[in-house]
Amino acid sequence: MADVFITGGTGYMGQRLVPELSRRGHSVGALARPGSDTNLPSGCQTVVGNALDASSYAGQMAGCDTFVHPVGVAHPSPAKAQEFRSIDLVAAQGALALATQERIQHFIYVSVAQPAPMMKAYIEVRAQCEEMVRQSGMNATILRPWYVLGPGHRWPYLLLPFYWVAEQLPMTKDGARRLGLVTVRQMMAALLAAVEHVPQGVRMVDVPAIRSTEAL
Repeated sequence: MADVFITGGTGYMGQRLVPELSRRGHSVGALARPGSDTNLPSGCQTVVGNALDASSYAGQMAGCDTFVHPVGVAHPSPAKAQEFRSIDLVAAQGALALATQERIQHFIYVSVAQPAPMMKAYIEVRAQCEEMVRQSGMNATILRPWYVLGPGHRWPYLLLPFYWVAEQLPMTKDGARRLGLVTVRQMMAALLAAVEHVPQGVRMVDVPAIRSTEAL
């Protein structure tokens, strides 16, 4: 069983991952901003702090061996380029510095599918974060979803027929699979599998691999 620390415990991924980890017997500490800590799912140790200021939660992960970092700007769009740099990048820098300092055995980072012909600033920031993960020297898993379907994220279901066609055509097949849609259930299964199977070095988990993960 892993002893897991997760940033963004009240976020789209965090609020679903925390109870699943607890259900499977893992020990979980989850970070939440002051005032949002009451929204954390049950079954975890509450850590109050700011993901943009690693010093606010330093010393709160004693004994943890796994660090999950899903923090990022909600509903990314090209108009949020500055937010990607001031939130996604800053949060990842702080998390990696603290995880390295605490000698975390396994760092799990939720990135984004690459390369992609759109969302240039978003891709650049996530690629920079991925490189920091590699340079950290920690065992790490990098998950690369494109868009996650689930509650509140349902409009892309309209695109599924177009994806199906694109995946059948030789000229568009690779891109459609790399930038395919995954469900929140598939993401949870992929994150749980990442926690429970520590790699040696850095492991990349792209969209086809996320889709193939066994269902919960």
